[in-house]
Amino acid sequence: MMIIDGNGAILGRVATKAAKAALNGENVAVVNAENLIITGKKPVILEKYKSRRAVVMKADPEHSPHWSRRPDMLVRRIIRGMLPFEKPRGKVAFKKIRVYMGIPEALKGQKMEQGEKKIVSKFIKIIDLSRELGWNA
Repeated sequence: MMIIDGNGAILGRVATKAAKAALNGENVAVVNAENLIITGKKPVILEKYKSRRAVVMKADPEHSPHWSRRPDMLVRRIIRGMLPFEKPRGKVAFKKIRVYMGIPEALKGQKMEQGEKKIVSKFIKIIDLSRELGWNA
């Protein structure tokens, strides 16, 4: 099992690593998902995710795309975008991915890979993005 620590790591780098490992048949756990960061200007990122949440199909609103406000579910949805989810191979890989806020008791003390970090000046943490989208913790 691959365990990736997302403390201060870049979301896209962690997501691609997790998606690739899951496609290769490995179980993947991403811990500290709320501390992952998205690089870029904060207002631009907020507008992007707010517009994604606002998409509603007029004909059948229940079949509209769902973007969660919760940090761990949001990260899982972003990882899903990097998988061929419509195909059986992608669905199997998606079931092998688990995302957690914090570190669960079952995974404490195990060897964790650090997500790729980079020094950036413009970024937003996933937990801040979730709060802006309306998540109440």
